[in-house]
Amino acid sequence: MSQTDNDRHEIRQLVENWALWRDAGDWGRFATVWHPRDGRMSATWFQGSATDFIKASREGFDNGVSILHFLGGHTADVAGDRAIAQTKMTINQRATIDGVEVDVVCTGRFYDFLSRHESRWTIVRRQPIYEKDRLDVVDPAASLMLDPELLNRFPTGYRHLAYLQTKAGFTVKDGLPGLTGTAVEQLYGEGKQWLAEA
Repeated sequence: MSQTDNDRHEIRQLVENWALWRDAGDWGRFATVWHPRDGRMSATWFQGSATDFIKASREGFDNGVSILHFLGGHTADVAGDRAIAQTKMTINQRATIDGVEVDVVCTGRFYDFLSRHESRWTIVRRQPIYEKDRLDVVDPAASLMLDPELLNRFPTGYRHLAYLQTKAGFTVKDGLPGLTGTAVEQLYGEGKQWLAEA
């Protein structure tokens, strides 16, 4: 196996560890996937350092916030000690809206800026790309009317997820990357720059 193949294998394992350790509440091992100084996370409800993201995720987990991640296809471009990885994913969040229990499923990609630090790959920056989402009531007999004004405040790629999180008290960031548009084109440009500076 070539060095590039080894790198891609390690990066894929790193991405899988992120999802498994975070969703299981394994915070000690979850902290190891990030670059120890420069790790940063951006999500609908959070933008900041990996350290603060771990703290906020742990507080949510302990308070019953249910957010799970499932991974799909994966690719990684490697340049020396830097890489860009893209991984198909779904974000599944269960919560209650106006007294009705619902599930939101948001489909997209994790877009990761990675670097090799002390001989192992680490995540320097994670920016999800939100492609589309949906909302379902858990009880098929239940019904729920959404506020169209609130729903339409958010981009198509994560409007139901943003609706749920806003109702749950989170401040949701607008203008995050979707399948197409200026934000995702800017992200791709930053990814190319990251590799070019390796």
